[in-house]
Amino acid sequence: MSAAGAPAPGSLAALCSLEGRVALVAGGSGGIGRTVCQALLAAGARVASLDRSVERAEPGTHALACDLTDPDAVAAAVADVLASHGRLDLVVYCVGVSRDGLSWKLSVDDWRTVIATNLDSAFFLLRSVVPALRTAGGGSLVFVSSINGERGKVGQSNYAASKSGLNGLARTAAREVGRFGIRVNVVAPGWIDTPMTAPLSDELRQRALAETALGRVGQPEDVAHAILFLCSGLSRHVTGQVLRVDGGQWIG
Repeated sequence: MSAAGAPAPGSLAALCSLEGRVALVAGGSGGIGRTVCQALLAAGARVASLDRSVERAEPGTHALACDLTDPDAVAAAVADVLASHGRLDLVVYCVGVSRDGLSWKLSVDDWRTVIATNLDSAFFLLRSVVPALRTAGGGSLVFVSSINGERGKVGQSNYAASKSGLNGLARTAAREVGRFGIRVNVVAPGWIDTPMTAPLSDELRQRALAETALGRVGQPEDVAHAILFLCSGLSRHVTGQVLRVDGGQWIG
């Protein structure tokens, strides 16, 4: 430890610590997003949470109601975070909805809703935060995607397309902003026990379980820990990557 009680520079504790950092979590009231907020707070970051409603926001976060499909609302929310905290270092995008149906039966509205919510909003957020991350001298941006964005999934053409789009957006952004010290990565979960998967049938859950190499389905903490790694100094030379957090489900 240093004389001031802070971890010694370059030590494992210093690399893991997010003290002095400001993080923004889009979708921070969701099953994964709220757990991510908890992990970032525990690591010492100040955390702002954006979501349609602040009712389920994690205590201790700077919670802002924001329609993430509205580019003006996203820009205003980011400006609010900067005005309140003076900087922005870490951004995590945990937004996702599903409207399932076979491709040829899927309604135009269900297609557009999923693409707007899962992909358009990621672009709006990216566009709004990059200038702030540049001003801070660098930072980390993490998108939460899905293994279905890589492998596809019957009945999820809209969802899979949106998550595949996130992968492409992240890799392109990583090339564009790397010279500013900004890293952009993706975490791609498999089945995670969240309010989003809770309504699905036990048959589907058991099928996902059977696909996993580790023999269990994931929990929000599993995703949050991977995101914490990508936000920390432990991953300082990692960018443009898709990290699957699926217990081996993608290879199953």
